[in-house]
Amino acid sequence: MDGNGRWAAARGRPRSYGHKAGVEAVRRTVKAAADLGVEYLTLFAFSSENWSRPREEVRDLFGLMKFFVTRDLAELCANGVRIRVLGDRSGLSSDILGLIETAETKSRQNTALQLNIAFNYGARNELRRAFAAVAKRCAEEGRDPSQIGEDEIAAALDTAGQPDPDLVIRTSGEMRLSNFMLWQAAYAEFVFLPCMWPDFDKEWLQRAISEFSSRTRRYGGIDAAKDVAL
Repeated sequence: MDGNGRWAAARGRPRSYGHKAGVEAVRRTVKAAADLGVEYLTLFAFSSENWSRPREEVRDLFGLMKFFVTRDLAELCANGVRIRVLGDRSGLSSDILGLIETAETKSRQNTALQLNIAFNYGARNELRRAFAAVAKRCAEEGRDPSQIGEDEIAAALDTAGQPDPDLVIRTSGEMRLSNFMLWQAAYAEFVFLPCMWPDFDKEWLQRAISEFSSRTRRYGGIDAAKDVAL
């Protein structure tokens, strides 16, 4: 969800103004995803690299996370949204951890839409934690590490039990993965949009899904109907 700061700067406002507008885009996007029949939605809210930003901005981002969950949790639950927070929780404060636990517990039985919020998340960190957990299990069970399979690694990731993403959308014209779901996005389709995140809405989501739907996914194989000869 890129472009909050640039969106605010273009309006002569501080970055915090853009982040607040970004929260409203989150609300619109969750509703739009549910309306369009999306079953899994992951929003990259705060990366493990974002700690390098100014302390005031980090504080504001954490405050907005609290604000979003506190304000919208009841409505999300009423609409059947289940929440899971992805990322490393070891360095988070007790109030944030409590908020995460409350959101996940209260929404656990919901089935209309799985909403993942990637918070203090980085894919390399996720992989390190997963590999460490699998290696520890192998040592405890006396297994040869060469026997570790892809399914076992996937089951140790933050997204355990969920399908890999079909589509990755990035806003504001940025065209890189930025340490997001390096394992899970191996065969995802990518759509890069010029709009800033605070302007993102149902129309932009529909545009991305339409672009995704027009593509042929081969997963390393060939499309027999189109690739008759090489």
